[in-house]
Amino acid sequence: MVEFLVKRFIPNWEKTADPQVRTAYGRLAGMVGIFCNLLLFAGKFLAGTIFGSVAVTADAVNNLSDASSNIVSILGFWLGSRPADHDHPFGHARYEYLAGLAVSVMILVIGLELALESLKKLITPTPVAFSWLTIGVLIASILVKLWMALFNKRLGKAIHSDTLMATAADSRNDVLSTAGVLVAVILTRLTGFDRIDGCMGLAVAAFILISGWGLVQDTLSPLLGKKPDPELVNHIRDKILGYDGVLGIHDLMVHDYGPGQQFASVHVEVPADQNVLDCHDMIDNIEKDFQEQDHLLLTIHYDPIVTNDPKVNQLKGILLMAAQEIDGRITIHDLRIVPGVSHTNVVFDCVLPDQPQMEEEEIRSRLTQAVQKEFPTYRCVITLERDFAQ
Repeated sequence: MVEFLVKRFIPNWEKTADPQVRTAYGRLAGMVGIFCNLLLFAGKFLAGTIFGSVAVTADAVNNLSDASSNIVSILGFWLGSRPADHDHPFGHARYEYLAGLAVSVMILVIGLELALESLKKLITPTPVAFSWLTIGVLIASILVKLWMALFNKRLGKAIHSDTLMATAADSRNDVLSTAGVLVAVILTRLTGFDRIDGCMGLAVAAFILISGWGLVQDTLSPLLGKKPDPELVNHIRDKILGYDGVLGIHDLMVHDYGPGQQFASVHVEVPADQNVLDCHDMIDNIEKDFQEQDHLLLTIHYDPIVTNDPKVNQLKGILLMAAQEIDGRITIHDLRIVPGVSHTNVVFDCVLPDQPQMEEEEIRSRLTQAVQKEFPTYRCVITLERDFAQ
């Protein structure tokens, strides 16, 4: 069914990196969600009103709110697909992140409202009339919401959308909450204890609030500038290292301006004795390949590395060994020697992990001691950096 809808309503559905195709995925998910949620709202609201179940009625209102969140998702995808303009040269794709955040906040509001209504029901219980119609409506709702969760999750994975993944999680929450309502109706019928309805409503509300808060954190993270996907980092590193003449890379940074709008910069190490024009041509080709094949605007800094100086190679070996002893995640790059009359400066950058095992000054001291053990007149000039793509 999912595959049929995708192929039927999304032209060029397999080109998920295309912004227009991505928008079509979001629009399809939103329209299907609106239709299903309105249908469920009508059935649950009718059953809940007739038979006096606050849990069923609250679940109906939840479906109506879900329809509203689907509208927000469609709006987010539409606004995010707008091209770059004078005021926003990096495009508008972050609107999709804002839409995901809005959906997550709606989930929190729904959870809070359900908690308050359930608390009232718990304090002042009212009889819940049992009906096979109510049971049928709830079971149908569970099946529909389960399909919607799988539908949104599949589309979300296809286009790597946090918004659709949040919508899928919301549908999953609805499956659990409606199942809770169903259990409450049956237990109330069997025991005659009317407060079960309110207790189950509180339990469902607590789950929704916990899940909603997790979704808020997940959707807020890219807006705050979270680390890039390790899979993307490894792909960039492996692809660049696959070009002839590249010795290594460092200082990789990825800037996320929304799905399909990622920019990156990196230092590429090449032999210092290689022809400059040849290196420039290679770098141009790498940048072009990333833009055409990965839809990633990559800016490369040309970093010449001396490979035939025995002293530089010896010092690099000493420093790498010392760095590994301190913390295996530490790396060294941009090493150069500046001779002087009274001493020689050894200048290099040292990349530290997020939480190094030693204080920065201790790391400087240990690296300097390793060098001066072999070369007493050498002084280390160390620039400590963080790995933004780690």
